[in-house]
Amino acid sequence: MNLKIGNRIQKLRQGLSEKEIDSIFISQAENRCYLSGFDGSSGFLLITAQNTILATDFRYIEQAKRQAPDYEIFRVTGDLGGWFPRLVAELDIKRLGFEAEHITFAMHRQLCDILNKGESKLKLIPVDRMVESLRAIKEPEEIEFIIKAAEITDAAIEYIQDKIHIGMREREVAWEIEKFLRERGSETIPFDVIVASGPNSALPHAKPSARAIHSSEPIIIDVGARVGGYCSDLSRTICLGTPDDTFNKVYDIVLGAQLAVMAIIREGMSGGEADEVARIIIEQAGYGEAFGHGLGHGVGLAPHEQPRLGPNSLEHLVDGMVFTIEPGIYLAGWGGVRVEDLVVIENGKVREISKAKK
Repeated sequence: MNLKIGNRIQKLRQGLSEKEIDSIFISQAENRCYLSGFDGSSGFLLITAQNTILATDFRYIEQAKRQAPDYEIFRVTGDLGGWFPRLVAELDIKRLGFEAEHITFAMHRQLCDILNKGESKLKLIPVDRMVESLRAIKEPEEIEFIIKAAEITDAAIEYIQDKIHIGMREREVAWEIEKFLRERGSETIPFDVIVASGPNSALPHAKPSARAIHSSEPIIIDVGARVGGYCSDLSRTICLGTPDDTFNKVYDIVLGAQLAVMAIIREGMSGGEADEVARIIIEQAGYGEAFGHGLGHGVGLAPHEQPRLGPNSLEHLVDGMVFTIEPGIYLAGWGGVRVEDLVVIENGKVREISKAKK
């Protein structure tokens, strides 16, 4: 088996053994890709102590053979009731883990009905973020893909700052960015480009609108690229014309909070402790209520994954984790400021991956 995939599966099997679970049913797309290399949009993995099986339908059989050559390929036909019993019939498994945060209630009920109907002794065991925890610590090759994706988003910010002008509509700016990302080599972009100007920038996840950009107002631009399946995530807040006093004050607070966190994060610190550093700075400046989201999130095969940096997060930050640091202040009726960069923990401290000018 591919050494990289094999090592991941070995770690997963060890985790399953510790929980006395002898197999796991993988349905989440990024987890499926991480453990097999198969990136088709439909399929399941069944991993036991001895078996690695990829179940998919006719559309993806050849793709599965190419991308996951060490897996046994199981062809899915008909509905779940028609193929799931065949999938597990000849395997000596008693406790089957399933991804509790991904499988729907309807699918879980259907699986239970199938097992009950067949008088199976197989028990379904909910598993919480087991593969996601493995994905949180990146291998060197994964970090290289993220760095390449970040280089594209850095270049996109530089490009658009030369292109953007007063009177240009948010949607026009977003399209210019998306076109640039794809032309520079990004695969499908990991999330819709955010361009939010003036009062719209008070919405952290605003959608680009037909609003024309005015002078002296905040403009939040949030972009991501994807290379080798891995994402980047970058936000900058800019202003065309002369920024007002509020912009200068709020921007300095947000940037100061971000730089303080970057300087203080050390391996072993929890996501909640990192968040608290930035939150205290923003609260002491009088804007605590205007920082309504977490400090950051992991980035990898998905644009949002473990670890979570936010209030009460107990996840510990360790070498190999890649995540965003993105404090923000959002004032209804005026706008918002967010500065977001990708970082990786190496040798116990933060190294910035993003290079775009702040």
